[in-house]
Amino acid sequence: MPRPSPNATGALLALAAFGVFSSHDAVIKLLAGRYSPVQIVFCIALFGFPILLAQLAFERQPGTLIPRHPWLMVLRGIAVATSGLMAFYAFAVMPMAQVYAILFATPLMITLLAVPVLGERVGPRRALAVLMGMTGVLVVLRPGGTDFALGHLAALGAATAGALSSVITRKVGRIERGSVMLLYAMAGNFMLMGVAMPFVYQPMPGRDVLLMIAVAAMAFLAMRLVIMAYRRAEAVVVAPMQYSQILWAVAFGVLFFEETPDAATLIGAGIVMVSGLYIVLREARGDSSDTRPVQTSLPQSTEGTQPDHPKR
Repeated sequence: MPRPSPNATGALLALAAFGVFSSHDAVIKLLAGRYSPVQIVFCIALFGFPILLAQLAFERQPGTLIPRHPWLMVLRGIAVATSGLMAFYAFAVMPMAQVYAILFATPLMITLLAVPVLGERVGPRRALAVLMGMTGVLVVLRPGGTDFALGHLAALGAATAGALSSVITRKVGRIERGSVMLLYAMAGNFMLMGVAMPFVYQPMPGRDVLLMIAVAAMAFLAMRLVIMAYRRAEAVVVAPMQYSQILWAVAFGVLFFEETPDAATLIGAGIVMVSGLYIVLREARGDSSDTRPVQTSLPQSTEGTQPDHPKR
């Protein structure tokens, strides 16, 4: 029996990763009905530390935990914490499919942020793809409609903060250790949310503590699966697998939360996905007529870096 190709293996790993991420988000939505997003982000960071420390204990790559770009690591940590906080709030007050439809705009925002942060110039075709994707987001948001709420703004904020985190990762990820980036992001979540915890804390029964631990474990497992996928397959194969989350969102929404996505959400999500796929394909082809990086690339590290989840 022939062995699957690296691209096929990577695609399957990515599908598994985003399935785990979607299960993670469903549990978050369940918990968000009882606790503040601040408490959820704090607990996930708290329970994630032992998992990260265990990873560091078995890591063979030499080096320290001191970042080479400390201020960028601090900014990335703030962006990760902001993205998680806003996304968890959005999941608490909106249907999962609608949140995902907005979060799928993250690749479009990465394209926009790459101009000031990475010095890239965006050509007309990718600019048109971004405009089309933003049109899809507007279809989901339906500005002026009666159902537009703070949750929509939170989802947009999560996508923007997640894009900033991804752009910083792209800028320094080839010289910073993956463990350092994980550590600073987790520390940012822990410290920023810890300041607000006294104002929002609610006692948790043992069942909910176990759910928090499970969420932290699922996040770690999903991130490891994403890393494995990108190490085996091309980005153009792995990245589109993220859009499978809309299927999970519809399934979880119907089964557990009595949510059924409306036509506008599905149409808007489709527009955003098409534009995002176009940008991924353009990046994979490396067409110089569309995007021309101004700065030189950084030296390649010996450790693969972790692509960010849209809201992490």
